[in-house]
Amino acid sequence: MSPDANAIATAIAALLRAAGHDPSSAADVRQTPERVAKLWMEEFLAGYAMDPAKILGEPVVGEADPDVVVVSGLRFHSMCPHHLVPFRGVAHLAYLPAGKLAGFGRLADLVECFTKRLTLQERATSAIADALWRGLGAHGAGCVLEAEQLCLALPGERHDSSCVVTSAFVGDMAERPDLKARLFAACRGTGKDL
Repeated sequence: MSPDANAIATAIAALLRAAGHDPSSAADVRQTPERVAKLWMEEFLAGYAMDPAKILGEPVVGEADPDVVVVSGLRFHSMCPHHLVPFRGVAHLAYLPAGKLAGFGRLADLVECFTKRLTLQERATSAIADALWRGLGAHGAGCVLEAEQLCLALPGERHDSSCVVTSAFVGDMAERPDLKARLFAACRGTGKDL
């Protein structure tokens, strides 16, 4: 089932009415259903229309492969399906080329493909690593996501500076602690100001 902007707007109008605000008469929320639907379609659901294979496109065939490619500090935001509260952070990717290289902008787009969805941080981490590995035919790949989860931060100030870190490694990278360490080293400091 594809996201439906009109259905989202209708649902938001019903939510507002249930919260005691009638969008047909309260000036502050008159355009809220349409605004929320547009925002969700563009920022929280756009990933469903993205195809990881098309994003990676035709990789550049390398004459000499580097031992590992690491791209760090790619900002993202997403929406948790449990409470419908956003989370945001930075993504760090690595892959072991096997004759094909991806443009760095395409890697940022790949992160958006899996984070502009209703998704758990853990699920997005695994999906990004797997798509990178399979899409490039790489020897291995890894993804680390550092994020501020508002469902942790909102209930009180006890957890307002928390950071959730998830990682996934596939292929040869899963068996290489030295390469995992290099990816985690690239993470240091990039997520502290989420």
